[in-house]
Amino acid sequence: MAAVNEFGLPVGATLPGWKAPPHPPRSVLEGHYCRLEPIDADRHAAELDAANRLEADDRGWTYMSNGPYATAADYRAWVETMQTRSDPQFYAIIDLASGKAGGVASYMRIDPANGCIEVGGIKLTPLVSRKPAMTEAMYLMMKNAFDLGYRRYEWKCDALNAPSRQAARRFGFSYEGIFEQAVVYKGRNRDTAWFSITDREWPAIRAAQEQWLAPQNFDAQGRQKTSLSALTAPLLRKIT
Repeated sequence: MAAVNEFGLPVGATLPGWKAPPHPPRSVLEGHYCRLEPIDADRHAAELDAANRLEADDRGWTYMSNGPYATAADYRAWVETMQTRSDPQFYAIIDLASGKAGGVASYMRIDPANGCIEVGGIKLTPLVSRKPAMTEAMYLMMKNAFDLGYRRYEWKCDALNAPSRQAARRFGFSYEGIFEQAVVYKGRNRDTAWFSITDREWPAIRAAQEQWLAPQNFDAQGRQKTSLSALTAPLLRKIT
């Protein structure tokens, strides 16, 4: 039952001991398959631009608010801008197998006062896409946020972006609905699909992700034995 106030009206649960978490520090997040480094033009721009150009076409930019970039200089200019910002706060995803930067992701809409933070701006390349490095990058960012004390971790995307919606559920984000006509980008409307993980849900989702990332979950050819979706599906909230 919901708590009630002195007027007999239902109110949210009190949060004894609640303390706003800090803004995420610009620190390196290290894993077994990848390393996340605060984005830096001198260190990462050329490698990221080269990795983006491994793609056969520009379809990967369809649902991004930025890009594609005609030249390496154009992409570097974007990185130079992003490296100065604290929200969004971008990281380069370094594939440890190759030692090269193969994608980017950011914390954004960072709201310490309410303990809410979003992961977004995710742009992957063939160096990390559909590989353990990409899943581990999402795990490392998620773990870092909850370790800092955030209580809600969000994923939002264009409601038409089916791969992003599928990825959100795979990582353990529960679907919360669609905000219609929420954003205008690239001259077109975006209805935004919302997903989240709360701190109450995180321990079970963390265990599922760590089970999937464990070396024993992969055979000698690097193929997964158990899918992450199979591990997280039972943990998702059911929309009502």
